[in-house]
Amino acid sequence: MRSLRNVFNVEYLFQGIVAMSGYLLIAAVAMIFIFIFQQAWPVFEYVSLWEFLSGSVWQPVTKPPTFGILPFLMGSFFIVGWSLIVGIPLGFASAVYLAELAPRRLRDVARPMIALLAGVPSVVYGILGLLVVSPYLARLLNLPTGLTGLTAGTVLGIMIVPTVVALSEESLLSVPDDYREAALALGATPFQAFWTVVVPAARPGLLAALMLAGGRALGETMTVLMVAGGRLAVPTRLAQPMRTMTALLASEINNAPQGGLQYSALFAVGAVLFVMTFIITTLVDYVMNHKGEG
Repeated sequence: MRSLRNVFNVEYLFQGIVAMSGYLLIAAVAMIFIFIFQQAWPVFEYVSLWEFLSGSVWQPVTKPPTFGILPFLMGSFFIVGWSLIVGIPLGFASAVYLAELAPRRLRDVARPMIALLAGVPSVVYGILGLLVVSPYLARLLNLPTGLTGLTAGTVLGIMIVPTVVALSEESLLSVPDDYREAALALGATPFQAFWTVVVPAARPGLLAALMLAGGRALGETMTVLMVAGGRLAVPTRLAQPMRTMTALLASEINNAPQGGLQYSALFAVGAVLFVMTFIITTLVDYVMNHKGEG
């Protein structure tokens, strides 16, 4: 009887610790949310939200200061979009090969190597982009400088490949073999079975991989700070120097007087990033929770 009581006590203690951890995590996110928006609010007493988002001039130290983040929104859009164009096909093709075609021995070697790519510090990717990718693209496209959104997006595309491979491979492997065997038994070729049966069944996980890769690229700082060029004007094409929102925060936050309008405006940029990331994670959660529907 005593041992049974001890088991129940341990179980209740474990449940309490797990519940407390969950509540602490929610509280931490809520406090971050409150802190960011509290610090950002003063700038919206000076400029409207629409002017802040659509303004094309960022001059925080002029008299009067001007705060428009359209150049950084567009820079983030260009770079993240190109990184997905580069990284998604490469990552998906690698995941298909590992999940469907690769010998077991090769998979056992390739998976740790891909995971190792995910652990490489972003500054290392930035150095490679600065010394290898940037000069090559400048020569190839006859550009005045290789420090452009094209370079940053290409490097980011390589960086998100491990995320795409891991999530896509897991989604493909989660499809029961019975699906493949049934399609083959009905006369489908292996490619037809894969494309018309396996891919639709794995679609929620593949979409989640796409969105999480986009979130990973959106939040990257050091690489884009090093190779994107840092231009403050609104970019009109990918092969131009540009600056993302994360690069703006990293380059100016240490020089902004605490409590000033520039400081508040930078927190407002962080709030925009917070909202965008929240939307992405919410969409991923929705997709994964409804993967059995339709």
